[in-house]
Amino acid sequence: MTLVIPDVLEESCATRQALERLAAKWRVLLIYALLAGPQRPAALRRRLPGITQKVLTETLRAMAADGLVERRVLKQEPPQHVEYALTPLGHTLEEPLAAICGWAAAQAASSSSTSLAASTSGP
Repeated sequence: MTLVIPDVLEESCATRQALERLAAKWRVLLIYALLAGPQRPAALRRRLPGITQKVLTETLRAMAADGLVERRVLKQEPPQHVEYALTPLGHTLEEPLAAICGWAAAQAASSSSTSLAASTSGP
C-alpha cells in the first residue's frame, strides 16, 4: 500500500482544512479537557485558565457546528444548565492527541538529558 501525502498547502486539501480548524487556540485543549467526560462550561473555564467566557462559548459553538462536541441541555427553565461532551467524531482525536503528547514528552526528556549531559561535562 502506498502512503499518500496530501498537499496541505492547497486550500482545498481536506487535511489542511482539518488542521486549520484544530489549530484554533483553544480547540485542542477543549478536546483534551472533554476526554475526561461531559462538562459544564464553568468547569471547562476552571480547567483552562485564561479563556474568557465569550471565547469559550464561541469555540464550543464552532466545535459543535464541526461535529466535534455536542451541547446537552440539563435544565430547560432559566437559569438553563448545559454541558458539553465529545461526539464520536471528537473521540477519534484521542489517539492523535496521545501521540502528540508522547512525542512532546519524549522531546522534553531528550532535551533534559542533553542539558544535563552538557552541564555535567567539564572543560
